[in-house]
Amino acid sequence: EPGDSTRIVFAPLAPEQQHGEVGQFVARLLVQNHYRKRQLDDSLSSKTFDRYLEKLDYRRLYFLESDIRFFEQYRYQFDDLLRAADVQPAYDIFNIYQNRLAERLEYVFERLNHEFDFTIDEYLEYDRDDAPWPKGKAELDELWRKYLKEAVLSLKLAGKDWESTSETVRKRYERIKKNVSQYQSEDIFQILMNALSESFDPHTNYFSPKNFDNFMIQMSQSFEGIGARLSTEDDYTIVVEIVPGGPADKGNLLHVKDKITGVAQDSDGEMVDVIGWRIDDVVQLIRGKKGTTVRLQILKADAEPGAPSVTIAIVRDKVKIEDQAAKSDTIEIQHEGSDFKFGVIRIPAFYSDFSARQKGDPDYKSTTRDVTKLIQELKRENVDGIIIDLRRNGGGLLDEAVGLTGLFIDKGPVVQVRDTRGRVSVEKDKHPGTAYDGPLAVLIDHFSASASEIFTAAIQDYDRGIVIGSQSFGKGTVQRPIDLNRFIKNVPGKLGQVKLTIAKFYRIDGGSTQHVGVIPDITFPSQADFMEVGESSRENALLWDRIDPIRYDPATDVSGLVPNLEQRHNLRLANDADYAGLLERLEEFEERRKRNKTSLNEAVRKKEREEAEKKKDQNKTEGESTDSGRDSMQEKLKKDLLLKESARVLGDYILLAKK
Repeated sequence: EPGDSTRIVFAPLAPEQQHGEVGQFVARLLVQNHYRKRQLDDSLSSKTFDRYLEKLDYRRLYFLESDIRFFEQYRYQFDDLLRAADVQPAYDIFNIYQNRLAERLEYVFERLNHEFDFTIDEYLEYDRDDAPWPKGKAELDELWRKYLKEAVLSLKLAGKDWESTSETVRKRYERIKKNVSQYQSEDIFQILMNALSESFDPHTNYFSPKNFDNFMIQMSQSFEGIGARLSTEDDYTIVVEIVPGGPADKGNLLHVKDKITGVAQDSDGEMVDVIGWRIDDVVQLIRGKKGTTVRLQILKADAEPGAPSVTIAIVRDKVKIEDQAAKSDTIEIQHEGSDFKFGVIRIPAFYSDFSARQKGDPDYKSTTRDVTKLIQELKRENVDGIIIDLRRNGGGLLDEAVGLTGLFIDKGPVVQVRDTRGRVSVEKDKHPGTAYDGPLAVLIDHFSASASEIFTAAIQDYDRGIVIGSQSFGKGTVQRPIDLNRFIKNVPGKLGQVKLTIAKFYRIDGGSTQHVGVIPDITFPSQADFMEVGESSRENALLWDRIDPIRYDPATDVSGLVPNLEQRHNLRLANDADYAGLLERLEEFEERRKRNKTSLNEAVRKKEREEAEKKKDQNKTEGESTDSGRDSMQEKLKKDLLLKESARVLGDYILLAKK
């Protein structure tokens, strides 16, 4: 009301002069050049409309049912509007969103003046993706009351009093208020363009000029800080990528999809609550001088709703190519009455030191060159077989994946690439001979992606080695950045960039690595099996398909022994106590994950936390890579069930091959 000091008002935003023309060009660019052939029609308009609303309010906590009914007039108009260089309706929708957000902030600040009753038995449901839109203010107030109560209870359980908890939560929403007040026209345009581009596939994105510059700075900063790339999701800072060889990777304490809720400096600095912060402000807090410590308060990706945050410490450092380099070790096992010694080569990424190569350094580092040397060393140690560990390897350079494959096969095709016009090119290993022709196993998991999948698929297709682990990520597409300034000349000022999907990878047997990834010969369960990880979990991801196979000569007959290996593997694990423990923990994790609600009763929550802590003390996570960089290989073998079982499978293979 007029004169009401508690009233919050955000200034409405409007498109800038160039946005209509840029939107028109981006729409045409996507239709004409994206790998997925889509028309700018009502179907694409409807998808863009849904994604735009989802980006603004994906948990359905701001818009009312009446707002959505009003917006429906635009569902099938975005195609015509973009064609006509008109983006105004996106701003009209956003301005209503700002009004609804202002109403919610007013409610939050007023409600935090009153304490909550934590003795009532009631629950907060988290997943509202498919929930109906709230019908009115009273329904929204009740939803927000529970969200606020949960935020306060989480802090209360951490030992804070009402005054402290309410102030912390109030500051979160003050930060959100400040962030929204700083929105600029180009921010809204970027949301609209990404709603459009991501309707083609999740790897096609638009960057406004400011946000592209910030993105590049953040990439650089993360590489020089803790070695993690961050993004924002529903007021949380979320980990998108862990840089191989970086501080976070070495410590193995921070993982993809973990949420960062607080940041503190050194061992005694105050923990700053960063929920609701802009991503660039969070990055600014996390980065710092090499050798200094940053403490992060995180909600683990595998935590159930209402679980407490944990605090980790990471020493900042600059990620050097040496840290990403492949490394080897040996493990010794006794299996079926025989002694075996295996080489293990851990490859965090597919890399190459371009700078050293251009300078003519004869010893420049690259995945292929480094692994060649490691193989030579292992051969001198007379290993019985080699295990290539590609777990958590997110990919890298295509030519290194091809080169690495060439170390294990004679010359021949490695991967096919089909472009937007349907033209197929073939990447080949052109060097005769191999660096190693003995028994080989490749370990993969859900985070093995892109170049990792190209190498693994080739090894599998050539029948060259046994693939062990869990289904890989499934990213089989190629992107190219396009600078809009090169094409739009009559608009003053700097324009943005589009990252466009322009090609797709195919195995030499004709099948794509897209969406389904690589299916191991011998499967091993993982916690990621129950998480939304991988290309198949991404909305609008390109689907798996097949093209003609290309002629190639299999190297050995590994596949002929796989049924026998699988039978032995299953029989062995059926009697393995450690494996039974892993299955029990995975079952518990799946049960927790399915829970979509958390109690708002303090006594119930305390009891749940105590039970969870007991379980945590009893069980240490196994079955995943536990490489901390400090354990000896034999110690890692005891902790890493998959590595231990892979050695047994390789031992079985050697024994069966002899027969």
